[in-house]
Amino acid sequence: MSGRLAETINFFIYDTAKIFILLAVIIFVVAIVRSFFPPERSRNILSHKKKYIGNVAAALLGIVTPFCTCSAIPLFLGFVEAGIPLGVTFSFLISSPMINEVALVMLWGMFGWKIAVIYIASGFVIAVVSGIVLGELKLEGLLENIEPKKRATDALLSEPSWKDRFRYARRYTVDILRTVGPFVVIGIAIGAFIHGYAPQDFLVKYAGKGNWLAVPVATLIGIPLYSNAAGTIPMVSALVEKGMSIGTALAFMMAVTGLSLPEFLILRRVMKTRLLLIFAAIVGIGVMFTGYLFNFIAG
Repeated sequence: MSGRLAETINFFIYDTAKIFILLAVIIFVVAIVRSFFPPERSRNILSHKKKYIGNVAAALLGIVTPFCTCSAIPLFLGFVEAGIPLGVTFSFLISSPMINEVALVMLWGMFGWKIAVIYIASGFVIAVVSGIVLGELKLEGLLENIEPKKRATDALLSEPSWKDRFRYARRYTVDILRTVGPFVVIGIAIGAFIHGYAPQDFLVKYAGKGNWLAVPVATLIGIPLYSNAAGTIPMVSALVEKGMSIGTALAFMMAVTGLSLPEFLILRRVMKTRLLLIFAAIVGIGVMFTGYLFNFIAG
């Protein structure tokens, strides 16, 4: 078969199979790593006395927790109530939905390891720097309806056996695939349609490398939308193939996953509007910087 329909079907079948195989392997490995870091140990690491070490640890923790923003918020609130510094908790809140093993695997499979590594590094820097800036601004007074609780001491828990770790990893992998699976399929379907039918000239003209306004416009367009990295990366792949610059496409994806409107509506219950605006502005600047950086690197 040849033609647009054939290209669309081929894109959907090939990318669906490739992505699910990669996801199953990587998520299982990450689950084994996570089994060594129970909640109390994670809280102790994030509460590190040395300045900024907590931000780095929180951003790294966010990378290995493949949550969307609305899933990460309850853990974010738990960290705040446990007395972990606000800036550190923001580093986690930014990192968790924006960069994780799901995004890494999908970017690696579609764009190669260099793009994947640069994306992870840039997202990590955004999370750490944004958390440090928000922490230095001393904005705890802009929180609402949160009472810091005394952090519990580490319970003396026996280390799980390797059999238990593998059992946990298998269960965790299945749960994550069930959760992100519909997003992956929907995202690939949309990407396949874009791949087969979107007019290339339109995207090159308005979102190509020569348009300097494309990055902030893509960032603003992404904010009202809601998805996770698994749902947006197939669309990014198709848009890039059609002529959109890689930095513009990634800025769109990072805005969708890290600055979504549903996230703001949930956070408004515990944050004053001023804090929400400061948070959005700092992360938004980081997202646009990443978009311009990728466009510069890609030439």
